[in-house]
Amino acid sequence: MRQGEPVRIVLDNRLEQNTTVHWHGIRLPIGMDGVPGISQPPIEPGESFVYSFTPPDAGTYWYHPHANSLQQLGRGLAGPLLVEEREPPPFDRELVWMIMDWRLGADAQIAAGFGNMMEAGMAGRIGNTVTINGVVPADEPVHAGERVRIRLINGALARIMALRLQGHRPVIVAIDGQPCDPHEPPDGRLLLGPAMRIDVVLDMQGEPGRRYSVTDDFYDGIDYALTHLAYTKAPPARHHPSDAPLSLPHNPLPEPDLKTAERRELLLQGGMMGGRGMRTGGMGMGRAVWAINGVSMTGDGHAGMPPLTTLQLGRSYIVTLRNDTAWWHPIHLHGHSFRVLHRNGEAVPHSIWSDTVLLAPEDSVDIAFVADNPGDWMVHCHVTDHQTAGMMAVIRIGDGLSGR
Repeated sequence: MRQGEPVRIVLDNRLEQNTTVHWHGIRLPIGMDGVPGISQPPIEPGESFVYSFTPPDAGTYWYHPHANSLQQLGRGLAGPLLVEEREPPPFDRELVWMIMDWRLGADAQIAAGFGNMMEAGMAGRIGNTVTINGVVPADEPVHAGERVRIRLINGALARIMALRLQGHRPVIVAIDGQPCDPHEPPDGRLLLGPAMRIDVVLDMQGEPGRRYSVTDDFYDGIDYALTHLAYTKAPPARHHPSDAPLSLPHNPLPEPDLKTAERRELLLQGGMMGGRGMRTGGMGMGRAVWAINGVSMTGDGHAGMPPLTTLQLGRSYIVTLRNDTAWWHPIHLHGHSFRVLHRNGEAVPHSIWSDTVLLAPEDSVDIAFVADNPGDWMVHCHVTDHQTAGMMAVIRIGDGLSGR
C-alpha cells in the first residue's frame, strides 16, 4: 500500500469456518478492524467482505485473522503489510523478514494440540521450527558496502525473539511502523515479542565472501542460528558507509497533552505461578487463566462485550500497564499508536511510538495517546494463548458505535 492512498480488499472466505482480517497496527475506522462481534460480524464460509480504508501512516505492519486465531494464525494465515512512504528513503535495498514458528511432528506436519490449557497458563504454544517468509531460512545474500533496510515482523503465536547480528551494528529506525530517533539497540540485541515489528538499517561492512550469523538467544540455553548474512565475493559497492540520513519521515500522529491527560491503569493478572488477587469474571468461550483488572474475556471477540473502561473522544490519556504475573506479555491496542513514556519509572528514550509493547514479569510501563478514533477497541496480549484464555478487554472511545 502507499501512505494516504485508499485501498479496497475483498476477502472471499473459502474456509470451512468463519474468519475476519485484522490489519495489525493500521489506524483505521472501527468497522474495518476485523474483530468478530465487535467491529464486524464474522465472515461465514462462502461469504465475502470488503475492507476499505486509507492508511494514514507509512511503515511495517501485518495482517492476520481475529477469529479462531489460535488455529488460523497458528497454521499460517497471515502476511506482511507494507505501507510505503510518499518519497522512497535513501536505502540501496530492502528486505522483509516475517518470522514465525511452527510445532511440527516427525512427519513434518503441523502438530495438533492448539489451546492446551497448561501451555496457555505459561508461555503459550512455542514451535520447534522457525521460518522466514514461510520457509526454513537459507543464507541471506548481501553485498559489501550496501545499505539495507530490514523490516522484521514477529508473526509467531508465542515465541519472543532476541536477534543478534554477528559483526554488524543494526540501527533501529522504526518500531511497530512508527519512525523513532535512529539508535543502536542495547547490547546489539533486537527484542521482538509476538506481533511486534522493528525496522533496522544495516551498513554491510563485512568481508566479501564471509558468512555472519543471525542468532536468536532469547530463551536461556536454546539459542539457535536463524540465518546467515552471506557476502558475495564482489568488491564493495562503496568503501565507506553512506552519509545519507537514517531518519524516516514522521507519520501524522496526534501528540498527547501530558499535562492534561487523564490516567488509567490496566493490571495484567493470572497464569501459572502468579495471579495474586485475581478475581476473574466475564464472558467468552472456554476456561480463563488470565485477566485484566480482574476481568477475563476469552476467545477472539464477541458481540456484547462490555467495555473495561470508557474514554472521552479527543482527550489525552496516560495508561499504566502493570504486569502482576510471572510471564512476558506483548500488549496490543487496536486502532491507535501510543507513545511509550516510562518503563519501571525510567523515561524511555528515542521517541518511541508503538501499538504493541512487551512487558517482562513485574514490569510497569506508561503509555500515552489521544483517544481520537471512536469505537470499541480491543486491547489484549498477543501471545495468542493468553488472549484466548482471558487476557483481552474492550476500551470504548466515545459512544463505541461510530464508524460501524
